[in-house]
Formats: sequence, structure tokens, C-alpha cells
Amino acid sequence: MAVWFSASAVVPVMRTEFPMSGLMVSLLSSSVQIGFVVGTIVSATLSLADRIEPRRFFMLAALAAAIATGLIPLLWPGTVWTILLRFVTGACMAGVYPVGMKIASTWAQRDMGLLVGLIVGALTLGTALPHAFSFLGGVDWRLTLWIAAASAVVGGLLVTRVSLGRPLPPAPPLSLRNAGINFQYAPLRLTNFGYLGHMWELYAMWAWIGAFFQASFSARFNVGFFAGGAELLAFATIGAGAVGSVLAGLLADRIGRTLTTIAAMLASGSCALSIGFLFNGPLPLLAGVALLWGITIVADSAQFSASVAELSPPELLGTALTVQVCAGFLLTTLSIHLVPVFVQWWGWKYAFAPLAAGPIIGIAAMALLRRHPDATRLAGGRR
Repeated sequence: MAVWFSASAVVPVMRTEFPMSGLMVSLLSSSVQIGFVVGTIVSATLSLADRIEPRRFFMLAALAAAIATGLIPLLWPGTVWTILLRFVTGACMAGVYPVGMKIASTWAQRDMGLLVGLIVGALTLGTALPHAFSFLGGVDWRLTLWIAAASAVVGGLLVTRVSLGRPLPPAPPLSLRNAGINFQYAPLRLTNFGYLGHMWELYAMWAWIGAFFQASFSARFNVGFFAGGAELLAFATIGAGAVGSVLAGLLADRIGRTLTTIAAMLASGSCALSIGFLFNGPLPLLAGVALLWGITIVADSAQFSASVAELSPPELLGTALTVQVCAGFLLTTLSIHLVPVFVQWWGWKYAFAPLAAGPIIGIAAMALLRRHPDATRLAGGRR
């Protein structure tokens, strides 16, 4: 997963060597998201995650992403070729993230939530790393990208050493109808609506919480006070989600998926509504609410994927997971771009408040799922 956010980590250093427009900087990050959406659409349409042996698919995708990332230091960063390589990297992640969850699910024995939670925790740490690099400063951007590429090579090769926990069912025949599996069956449909509500909030917060801290610190403290504090707090806020993913996985396997996701969304939605009132406020209180938001905003993520794994037909598990993340990441492209509009309209005090609409919808969807008879298939009957 290191290659996904590698360019975001080195953009500040890269810009000191190669002047780049704001649009080019934005495209270095957004092209990965767009590539991932396109990659998941192709994968879901062709049911690749269920028709290609998952470890081989994972390995090939990871190696291709490593090559695309490793080539960037050899090019002038501010060209269309760099953007294309970032797009390819994102598209390759469609063979890593949902396929990794499928591989993990084959080992589940009453711990599906924990296993998927570990994978989402890894994604969360990868998201937090750019802020750590920014805080530390002085990173050789070429070396950083090559280390990320080497990590993807190691991960791709290691997965070939992994055995599957149980045999996979025969590959389904190629059918475009397979891509609609998530919305043809009511429990899966409700799970996906819950996931969409979660994603409406998640990436918009991840994308803009650092800017919120920067603005808040600038307004409250003298110039130069606690230099790098905003980056450090952003890293801690996002990285705390890894802890939330694992703890929620342990909890959901014991008390149920719907209860855990409802509780997480209730807490994260409350933070979205309230954190703006702490803008320019006391640092301990701001940090406390931010860390709580960081933990709870991603705590439910793995449980939506675990629910899909438990509710979907075994022969279409990979496709169902791919469709889920595709729809979620497509929605994030809207919410991420709306936050600066909200800042312009209302200021930081209310900019994050509209994100609470996602958890509200998600809570409603999971409450309906909890009442559905087939919810007994979740977490060994714990709903």
C-alpha cells in the first residue's frame, strides 16, 4: 500500500526542486484515486477478482504498481507522464486492496472483522505517512519513491508464499450482471449504503484535517510556535484510525457488525459536527476530539467489508468487495472537493458539519440491516 500515497508524501520536497503548478500537484494525488476507481470498474465488470487466482492477481498488480512508482524519479515530475504513472498505480491497487481482503477472508474463523480490520489499518497508516514525512522534512523524494516501490515488490512476492485458508469456489462465468451483485440483494444493498455514508465522511476528513489544523494553529499561536505541530497532529489523528480498525474488528466479532458500525458512526458524526467549534480553541481539547474522530471515523470501515464478505455469494466475493470500494472511492471525489467550498461559505467552524450526513445515512442503513432476517449471517449470528 506504500505506493498509493508515496507521491503525496514527497510533493513538498519535490516542489523545491521542480516548480509545479497547483493543478499538477493536485493531479499527483487525484490521479491515483481516479485510477483506482477506473481499475475497480474494469475489475468488477470482468469479475477479475473471482476469475484470476487471487495471489497471482495481487502479485502482478503490486509489481506493476512498483514499476510505475519506480519510474517517476527518472522523469521530470511535472509532466503528463508522471500523472499517467500515478493513474496506473491507482488502477493496480484494484488488484491489491479488495483482493487482499478476499485472501484474508479465506482464513476467517469467527474473526472476519479482525482480519479485514488489519488490512484497513495498514491502509490507514499509509494515509498518515505523508504527514509524518512533512513533519520530519528533508526527505530525498527519489529515495522515498524507490523505497515505496521496493516495498510493493516485497509485498507482491510475499503474497505468493501465503496459502489460502480454504479452497475457493469455481470461477464464475463472465457476466456483466455480476457487477450489480451489491445492489440486487437487500442485505448487501444496505451494507453498501452504510459504506457509502462512511466514505462520504472519511476521505474528506483525511484530505482536509491537516489544513484545518494549520489554519487553527495560525490563528491561535504566534508565528513559529510549535513549528510542525499541525503536521504532527494530522499524522496522529489519521494514524490513530489503525488502532480503531483493529479494536473495532475485535469488538464486532464479539458483539456484532451492525452494533459496532452504528456506534462508530454515531461517534464520528458527532465529532464532525463539533470539531469546528474548537477552531482556534484550547489545544488539548482540540487534540482530544481530533484523535477520537481519527479513531472512530475508520473503525467501521473494515466491518462493512467484512459484512460484504459474509453476505455475498462465495463465488462472487472478490467482485462484491471490488464494487463496494469502487462506489465508495467514487463518492469521495465529490466530498473531498466540497470541503473547501464549505470553508469559503461558512469558514472552518462549520466546514466539516455537512460530513455528518454520511454517518446519519449509514446508521439508518445498518439499523435496517440489523432487522433483516439474513443479518444472522453476520459475525456468527451476532448481527
